Amino acid sequence: MRVRVRLFASLREAVGRPEIELDLPAGATAEAAWEALARDHPALTGRRPRLTAAINRRYATFDTPLSEGDEVVFVPPVSGG
Repeated sequence: MRVRVRLFASLREAVGRPEIELDLPAGATAEAAWEALARDHPALTGRRPRLTAAINRRYATFDTPLSEGDEVVFVPPVSGG
């Protein structure tokens, strides 16, 4: 199945693109999408513990199954004041 991963802030900077499409096996989860993304972009390694996932604009756990055409966003921590 194909999903679209949108990237923001430091993740976008690390990857150099605002979004990526991933081909994942049926039944893949948000965690599997993150693992595929980090495998293709080693600069992301180690960032997972500080991220939140959203699927189709709703916060979700990393064990949430994905469906064909889903939009996945990995939300980095927000800083500022």
